[in-house]
Amino acid sequence: MAETDLYLPLKAYMERAGYSVKGEVNDCDLVGVIEGDPPVIIVCEMKLAFNLELVMQGVKRASFCDEVWLAARASKTGRGREHDARFRNLCRRLGFGVIAVSDAGDVDVIVAPFAATPRRDPKRRSRLLDEHRRRVGDPQVGGGRGKPIMTVYRQDCIVCAKALLSGPQSPKQLKALVARAPAILRNNVYGWFIRESRGIYGLTELGRAAVSPPQG
Repeated sequence: MAETDLYLPLKAYMERAGYSVKGEVNDCDLVGVIEGDPPVIIVCEMKLAFNLELVMQGVKRASFCDEVWLAARASKTGRGREHDARFRNLCRRLGFGVIAVSDAGDVDVIVAPFAATPRRDPKRRSRLLDEHRRRVGDPQVGGGRGKPIMTVYRQDCIVCAKALLSGPQSPKQLKALVARAPAILRNNVYGWFIRESRGIYGLTELGRAAVSPPQG
């Protein structure tokens, strides 16, 4: 079992509770949002086992969300840390929820969360919410490591690149599809775009390969 195998059972559990769930949003494994005034934001961090690193990730997230959940693979022996009263008491004191996920995908809530401290980082909370709202669909499985994250920015770059498959265009033309197209072309973060002539952009081979349908 990999960390990503925990994602879909957790996503389904949170969606049944009414949250709109997306994975790998601003370095958070799973983010759930219920829209309102103000919106409710939860963050769930995942590991294959309950450990100090997981708790530390929760501490880092607590300053900009309403609930923190810690999730890990359920112990097969019944001796995992989720069964340790000291670990459960620590999570209660921090206000963190604790979830164990079995190999069969069963979700077991060990500790229910509560807001132990007020939010202290409204700017990061705003960035997290904005990324969650603007991301199209849920293209990224939470818990993945070492792979490019499908951020809103990357999605916008893909829209621009796909439009250029038909031929070079101006930033003004692409702006009709993506509002920040001029900045995307100018900054060229992924190396996909090339200035063909004054005010006209096309695709590099790297860009064409990134968005062309697979051959076969």
